Amino acid sequence: MEIALRPVVAEDLPLLVGGDAPYDDFGPRPPRTEPYPSVLREFGGMAVCEAAGGLLLGSVSWIWQQWGPMPESRNPMIGIWLRPEARGRGAGTAAQRAVADLFFRHTTVNRVEATTDVENIAEQRALEKAGFTREGTVRGAQWRSGAFHDCYSYSILRADWAA
Repeated sequence: MEIALRPVVAEDLPLLVGGDAPYDDFGPRPPRTEPYPSVLREFGGMAVCEAAGGLLLGSVSWIWQQWGPMPESRNPMIGIWLRPEARGRGAGTAAQRAVADLFFRHTTVNRVEATTDVENIAEQRALEKAGFTREGTVRGAQWRSGAFHDCYSYSILRADWAA
């Protein structure tokens, strides 16, 4: 599927509700009232749309992580949420690849990472198709649905992306 990334606008917010997938049950959350901040702040995101027609499919977001004290060790951890009608059509793979492209083309990061629930087979496949490598299990990392859940850690490195 051909997708495009664009800034989230206020009109998107009622459609980007989340919470309707088994791996997105984090409990009650207040509705979003503002679009994501600037692309390279601590937390950011973009709308995922069909390339032809611009239909809103969901959003990709990120937070910055740092592996040690050196600023060169800083990298984004990405996440994705798709509207139910957009799932299973390749939009997740395309969007995660596009956001990795964005970071590698416009920053000096060496690594883009993601995590997903160990039972979320669809997201594992999407990340792997997008060029990410599973690195291991992060035990008891995510509180959701009243319990801690294990996640798989994924990354794509600049060298992987360049190849």
